Amino acid sequence: MALTDVAVLLVEDDPVFRQLVADFLAAQGAVVNIANDGEQGVDLFNRQHFDIVIADLCMPVVGGLDMLKQMVDINPAIPAIVISGNDAMADVVEALRIGASDYLVKPVTDLFMIEQAVEQALLTGTKAVEQHVAPQSTELIDLSYQELNDNLLLLEQSAEAAKSVQQQLFPSSAIEYPQALIHYTLYKNNDVSAYFIDSTMVGDKHLILYMAHFMPEDNSAAFGCVLLRSFVNQQLKRYRNGQSHTLIRPAEMLEYLNERMVNSGLHILMDIIYVCLDVSEYRISIAQSGKGLRCYLRNEMGLTPLAIPDTAPIGFPSWYQPSIQFRHLSIGEQLCIGTHQVEHKQALLENQFEGLIFDNKIKAGGFMQLECE
Repeated sequence: MALTDVAVLLVEDDPVFRQLVADFLAAQGAVVNIANDGEQGVDLFNRQHFDIVIADLCMPVVGGLDMLKQMVDINPAIPAIVISGNDAMADVVEALRIGASDYLVKPVTDLFMIEQAVEQALLTGTKAVEQHVAPQSTELIDLSYQELNDNLLLLEQSAEAAKSVQQQLFPSSAIEYPQALIHYTLYKNNDVSAYFIDSTMVGDKHLILYMAHFMPEDNSAAFGCVLLRSFVNQQLKRYRNGQSHTLIRPAEMLEYLNERMVNSGLHILMDIIYVCLDVSEYRISIAQSGKGLRCYLRNEMGLTPLAIPDTAPIGFPSWYQPSIQFRHLSIGEQLCIGTHQVEHKQALLENQFEGLIFDNKIKAGGFMQLECE
């Protein structure tokens, strides 16, 4: 059987669904331990060895996200699959960022989807390490497209669904980190924004941030955002497990993103500027693909564009390599990424940071700013 002797920790507060999944996994050969909530889950995780964790995100006592954070602190190498309702995509996104390997959406109508997700996660978790799977082989299979592909048609056909999913990916207009602060404004003229920003700490020393523009500018941009965030989260997990430093090497990261976008077969193109900041030295590494975005240094004199050559966008068949630049941020300088429109630059200079807003009187686009503290 496919899951013979796989040690599974199943954390689920719904007794009916919990028993249904436990019985199914046991029938596939797995050794299943169950917990009724996050507190019990962490306790079992501390006392026993497991190959994988399957957990609901919405639970009493200790919720799925808090439980997952504690488990990652204890042993980040153990893969986890989270299960959530389709109205809690923000929690799913956060779970993937924390370190979850994959997610499933309730109701799970086919239990074999859980088996497939477990098999996929184990290929890049502890089983793959123990069996000395070649790094390049792991790289090719480390992202499950099961749920993404299942929802692609819905996002393409339903503007409301695409809007709902995408809005949950955007942070507030001010994002605070221990030694840095990020502000942004993105203007959209339609339900779905063709522009996306994201950032996260990578360990204690590095902060990564990026701004992307998806083409075509239609509902598929929402799926592009989900896909891009998933690619970044996979590299974040690999970094935490000591398997790769691609995430903090912008040129390598864009090469990785291009390969994944091309292999996805979705025909989505993407302009992107990707930045990694060493917060201990204020040293920044910048990589750019495409020509729709610009990188600036900002000080009391205004905005100074960085001389970074245009290239082909990510996903373009003849894409070669990104343009790169390295520099240090001086005291009183900010790094900015933005679109070309004059009104966007003026709003940036006036510190009009509003997050994601709908305004059909302003051309779509926007800007983000990094400031070290």
